[in-house]
Amino acid sequence: MKTKTIKIESLEKIHEAAHEFVAAIDDYTVFAFNGEMGAGKTTFIKAICEELGVDDVTNSPSFAIINEYRSDTTAELIYHFDCYRLENEAEAEEIGVEDYFYSGALCFIEWPERVEMLLPDDTVEVDIAENEDGSRSVELKFPED
Repeated sequence: MKTKTIKIESLEKIHEAAHEFVAAIDDYTVFAFNGEMGAGKTTFIKAICEELGVDDVTNSPSFAIINEYRSDTTAELIYHFDCYRLENEAEAEEIGVEDYFYSGALCFIEWPERVEMLLPDDTVEVDIAENEDGSRSVELKFPED
């Protein structure tokens, strides 16, 4: 499994880390963000969306479950999921998450363990952890080809 680690030194340098993340996206479209509550998943996804050219206000889709954004530079669709409130995978299927996951659009998923069985085989795992010095480590785990 190919991995890449990105360090977010501080909130002031989050866009540098987001730029590095975007450069690593390649042809992958579905990214499963794992991390403790407060690890910075939403904040990092917001920075990634901004790096991708989204000018709209980006925030956690906690209540909507899915937020849709469009890049103002590429017109690319980006979906941001917060699956925390989903009770089970059947509930996720009812709202059609698989249609989004297989749409070819970028999908950033928080709390992916709630929809694990619905994720495509080529999903990139993204683990975010807070370090003792307050920085964050972001580890991307790319699927086997």
